[in-house]
Amino acid sequence: MLVHSRKGRWATWAVFFALFLPLFAVPLLVVLAASFATSWSSAFPSGFTTGHYAAATRGESLQALTTSLVTALTASVLALVVGTWAALAAHALKKRGARLLDALFMLPVAVPSVVVGLAVLVAFSKPPVLLNGTRWIVVLAHAVLVTAFAHQSVSAAVARLDPAYEQAAASLGARPSYVLWRVRLPLLLPSLTAAAGLCFALSMGELSATMMLYPPDWTPLPVRIYAATDRGALFTGSALAVVLMTTTVLVLFAVSRIRTRAAYR
Repeated sequence: MLVHSRKGRWATWAVFFALFLPLFAVPLLVVLAASFATSWSSAFPSGFTTGHYAAATRGESLQALTTSLVTALTASVLALVVGTWAALAAHALKKRGARLLDALFMLPVAVPSVVVGLAVLVAFSKPPVLLNGTRWIVVLAHAVLVTAFAHQSVSAAVARLDPAYEQAAASLGARPSYVLWRVRLPLLLPSLTAAAGLCFALSMGELSATMMLYPPDWTPLPVRIYAATDRGALFTGSALAVVLMTTTVLVLFAVSRIRTRAAYR
């Protein structure tokens, strides 16, 4: 730690817990407690039931979780491919061109996500590309929203790459495509997996743009959580939220394992 004295470390930990517990830990614990409660009329919940989870892991709720997973995985792959391509292209451009490309990719996160949803809705509600009313308009909106994060993550990694590896491969007669697939991308693998995890987590929790675009047969889990809490079913909504958090954390844990092995390599 940067604090070397014993009293300073204790004070730092005290401040950390004083900020962490009320701002992060307590709200999550409240949601977890509410997911098992039958009623909540005082400071603490009363009653205990697992019935909320029975409803949250079957039927339409299970279908909504599957929808969220498919949407997040597809959007993350699209964002990673486009963001990586843009990062590699920007690295080859001059300084002004690279800045312009970075600004274009950061534009979707510089405006509210509901604006992005409206833009996608207006752009793809008429031929020649008609996506309104299909699942693909939701996937596209998610990909647009998370591509900026993939682009920034990979751009930072590309800037740190040692050009000696590419130069050595080129001096041995390797073609540019071979250098890209066998040298640059393997070196970028830790950053690629980190970007994929970030994109997945952001897509799993996206609500604002999704509310404007989702068709009745493609309802992600955040929409069901909002609908449940909006009609007063707070305990059911809490169980759905815990399922969403747990699923996201498990996928991120799997991605972190891939990232660790890639970094070791």
